[in-house]
Amino acid sequence: MRWLLRASLCFFVLLTHLSFASDAKREASYADELAKTKPLGQMLWLEAEGKKFAGLYVETEHQLAKGTVMILHDQGGYPNQLQLIKTLRTQLPMHDWSTLALQMPVREMLARTDDYYDLFPEAKARIEAGIRYLQSNQVDSIVMVGYGLGASMMLYSLAEKNTAVKALVAVSLSVPETNHPATQVLEQIKKIQVPLLDLFAVNDLPNVITTARNRRLAAIANPAYRQAVIHEENHLFSHDEALAVKRIYSWIERTMGSLAPAAGSNEGISKP
Repeated sequence: MRWLLRASLCFFVLLTHLSFASDAKREASYADELAKTKPLGQMLWLEAEGKKFAGLYVETEHQLAKGTVMILHDQGGYPNQLQLIKTLRTQLPMHDWSTLALQMPVREMLARTDDYYDLFPEAKARIEAGIRYLQSNQVDSIVMVGYGLGASMMLYSLAEKNTAVKALVAVSLSVPETNHPATQVLEQIKKIQVPLLDLFAVNDLPNVITTARNRRLAAIANPAYRQAVIHEENHLFSHDEALAVKRIYSWIERTMGSLAPAAGSNEGISKP
């Protein structure tokens, strides 16, 4: 009887572990597609908690770089996702900001948003791996942009310790009605001390729109918090994603201007 109990317990532990794990097969499919299509930039393989994951790095079009913007996609996405992610990672380098778009953990197709919450620790490990990679390449000015669920993962990862990242942009950030400890967005906003841009579309997801005031109140102690709305847009920024990118770039320039490296310095990652 004991062996049956032990076997049942082991099976339960294994099932629980698998239910919390990201969909490796789906991520591999994304990586294969990136390798085949060869999008703009350099495909990287980083490692977090013993698991490899993909990233896309694009250097600036000029010799000098002001820093690197790390980009986190929305739920179930990938580092070259349309509309916003691809435009961000390819357009910012034209303004002397290198970009590093990371593959965030994904669940199986048709998984619900709350199915993702247990993946937040894995997302945090990947974000930290991305930061270590940039720091190992002498990048001092790091800005992070998270979109949708990527914005939630960003706040979860950086609310307690964010000294390496100089500024944050949360695009289409929602405030879930859940007690899950990973997604207490308002409490996380209260802990953010670095500049934070809270950007969303006028026709964004309902929860993003209705919680905008709560997010402003949560950030009341942060003088560098700003909230902005993109008119005539929806959550996918399908009308003119370039306008959202321009707003993000302009805010980064204003916020990071005093921290930009002096002329003659280079924060770009050296080519292998």
